[in-house]
Amino acid sequence: MADQLIRATAADGGIRAVGAITTRITEEARQRHQMSYVATAALGRTMTAGLLMASSMKRTGSRVNIRVKGDGPLGGILIDAGLDGTVRGYVGNPAVELPPNAQGKLDVGGAVGDGFLYVVRDIGYGYPYSSTVELVSGEIGDDVAHYLVTSEQTPSALVLGVFVEPSGVTQAGGLLVQVLPKAARDEALIETLESRVAALSGFTPLLQAGKSLTEIFQDLLGDMGVSLFSETQILRFHCACSFDRVLGALKMLGEEELQDMIIKDDGAEATCDFCGTVYQASSDHLAQLIVDLQAESSATR
Repeated sequence: MADQLIRATAADGGIRAVGAITTRITEEARQRHQMSYVATAALGRTMTAGLLMASSMKRTGSRVNIRVKGDGPLGGILIDAGLDGTVRGYVGNPAVELPPNAQGKLDVGGAVGDGFLYVVRDIGYGYPYSSTVELVSGEIGDDVAHYLVTSEQTPSALVLGVFVEPSGVTQAGGLLVQVLPKAARDEALIETLESRVAALSGFTPLLQAGKSLTEIFQDLLGDMGVSLFSETQILRFHCACSFDRVLGALKMLGEEELQDMIIKDDGAEATCDFCGTVYQASSDHLAQLIVDLQAESSATR
């Protein structure tokens, strides 16, 4: 099954729900970055959270960036997710591994440690909206839900999961349920949602039990008049890096640095942090950049 996202409303539009399956995306990230079990879970949860958050944006080209900066051995997480269903990301130390936590699960919280969550929403024009909150647990789901409540004043429940076996990622995804302003004063509704979400044993067990996103929504919100959107959005790992962008970055180093690279290294190598793609720029490429810089300099005199 392709990775996908579906949206729904309930309680006469007072509840917004979004569900995503991100198994292939998370496995691709694991392979690209050669990640450990705990690093895969941390990045997979964060990429899923980004996609769920980006799904509420309206303007084409809108994106969400989530940066998790903790003092744990993982060394931080950075993801970039779009309304178009694309996502990319990486962790600081992809090889880190820790023993299971007290619940016998991957110790994402221990790998992340204490620190802060940074969120940037870019709607494609003007200044992006940014906010920072302190990490609650480092487990990602709790932290993003805390951000949504404190920074965006939207009561939210977020369930994220990644199940990794020796063969790779077999299940990954998440569920975001939010109470919108029109129902925010309905305390009974909020309590019912909180208890139902808390009763879930996690997200990946639902997938392991063969539940589809539609069935998960029906089980959770069926008696609240759940209405599913007809569109199913396909999700994918995608990075916008390119050789031309690498050359543009190298050009910014200036003539002297480029000349030094030609003499000492006979070229340059650059690796994209987000997707792990390695780009090789030959001495001829660097020499052409020098020529371009000289031409630009002459044109401005």
